[in-house]
Amino acid sequence: MAIRPLVLLDLPHIYRFRSEAIGLDTTRILTRGNPLDTARLLAHMNPARHIYGAIANGERDPVLGGIAHSQADTFAKMQYLAPSSNLTHPELPALIENLSAQAGAWGAFHVLAEVDEVSDAFPPLRKSGFSVYAWQRMWNVSDAIRAERSAGELETWMRTQSAHLPAALSLYYQIVPPLLQPIESPPQTSLGWMNNDGPKCYVNITHGARGIVLTPLIHPEANRVGAKLAALIGNLPDRRNHPIYICVRSYQAWLEPVLADLGAKSGPRQAVMVKHLARLVKEGLPASAVPKGVSVQPSRVSRVEGKK
Repeated sequence: MAIRPLVLLDLPHIYRFRSEAIGLDTTRILTRGNPLDTARLLAHMNPARHIYGAIANGERDPVLGGIAHSQADTFAKMQYLAPSSNLTHPELPALIENLSAQAGAWGAFHVLAEVDEVSDAFPPLRKSGFSVYAWQRMWNVSDAIRAERSAGELETWMRTQSAHLPAALSLYYQIVPPLLQPIESPPQTSLGWMNNDGPKCYVNITHGARGIVLTPLIHPEANRVGAKLAALIGNLPDRRNHPIYICVRSYQAWLEPVLADLGAKSGPRQAVMVKHLARLVKEGLPASAVPKGVSVQPSRVSRVEGKK
């Protein structure tokens, strides 16, 4: 078995597999495109960035994989596996372990991967210690705002500032299940929007050259949710005709009928998987503690129907 980091000499393999990569970070793919394009791969050669790619078996029947980590996060994200035609390769689980070990060297506590539930990448991820902690769909809402445009004229959104952070965090602690909070990113003021209808609707936004992804935290008691989302989508600054997607996780599955009524197009259901590298323990802070100024109230839990 030979597993080593990707180097410039591997560019022929990268070029050959550029159309066969299985993306495992859906938001990054929708906003930035193919994880194996030339510009993206050159970033692997920069040691100052937490981006790492590896290859198994070198010239003989190779398989590739990549992982990335933001230094502000406690988790890393699997980026891709390739080629899609060889995901039964016997060394693929070992390659995934190698990528996960690099995440641990960066100080990450978890590794995340998002994969279509029928993908051939699912079995090797499970074999490498990944387990499903949620499901998600990406809904294309680019052309789904016309019916609610007039109804949403009275809805206004504002960029979140530091004063909005307690309300956004309160929504986060009410909506995201406690077992998932060490894995899910909490709201960040510089990346979010808050609706004027009290602290019940927060949306995180991710921009890229290929598209825009919205990740909502919306309380089930919020009113006129369709109109609110239509108003936000229809007035996003710097859209530049980019496609817009909304990520709906299984713990907010009640939003899916709202998006369907808007005419949004549903993507395939994906398993959101996690591999735990270490247990995070904060000295002097109970596991159930909530940041000062954040209120936690019980919220309704919607029933998630299983796959038919």
